[in-house]
Amino acid sequence: MKNQALSMNKLPITVVMLTLNEEFHLGDAIDNVKDWAEEIIIIDSLSTDRTVDIALDKGVKIIQRAFTNFGDQWNFALKNLPIKTKWTLKMDPDERLTEEVKRDIARICKQNEAFTAYEVSFRLWFMGKPLKVRLKNIVRLWQTGKVTFTEVLVNEHIETEGDVGKIKGFIEHYDIRDMHQWVEKQNVYTTMEAIRILNKLSLAAKPNFFGSRRERTMFIKKIFYQIPFRYQLLWLHRFFVRGAWRSGSNGFYWASARVIVAKMVEYKYKEGLITGRLPEVASSNKTGKPDIRVEYYD
Repeated sequence: MKNQALSMNKLPITVVMLTLNEEFHLGDAIDNVKDWAEEIIIIDSLSTDRTVDIALDKGVKIIQRAFTNFGDQWNFALKNLPIKTKWTLKMDPDERLTEEVKRDIARICKQNEAFTAYEVSFRLWFMGKPLKVRLKNIVRLWQTGKVTFTEVLVNEHIETEGDVGKIKGFIEHYDIRDMHQWVEKQNVYTTMEAIRILNKLSLAAKPNFFGSRRERTMFIKKIFYQIPFRYQLLWLHRFFVRGAWRSGSNGFYWASARVIVAKMVEYKYKEGLITGRLPEVASSNKTGKPDIRVEYYD
């Protein structure tokens, strides 16, 4: 009965998603929130698969805009989308809100909350199984018009001057269809990260060992490739400190895969130094032409 009541009374929330060739995840992502949120808006980066078809079939508003970087795309969304609801929720197509998260967001919307934005945790999945690993304190819900995004190539984050609260529960982060798709996804991410390093572009936050949790993370990221035994230390951190050991062999594989990602970044960066050329983004990230059925923004 509680779930039925929740679906009958949509919340004053606009869910915004960025997509590029997300036909595998998008249908389920829309179904996860369509009876719960007042509106869903998708900004598609010129997909070549059925992403636009799925959005239109499900009656979701979708526009298209060529992708430059995540920060730019999200700031475009904040400035240009016709969001009329009090709250905005950032969601990726490979994420699913749990019932606990939905209930707590409903509570937030119905009360006179003092917070400008809200953080939530994520449970990671790998090789089709949930890991006993959490990504914590990531801002995903905010009062419309009261946040901005950092203008960075990858790993953008939300900046707000107001107080930040916490949402109870966690979001399921499915991330990948299979390991083949994982390799393609990481190939794109590591190329973009190598380009960031080669071009000396900004990190997602100011590196500061004595600052906030995010600033400490950026400090470690800045010096990571100067640390002796960095890959052994990274694996130990992922497996023991982050708690992947509790997931058995799957946790072992995940920790090892995260080391592979870090190595890919370093090798592409070193290749750029040797050849004097920036690496090219993987072909799986190629985009198509604007779809005449939806609005296109330059």
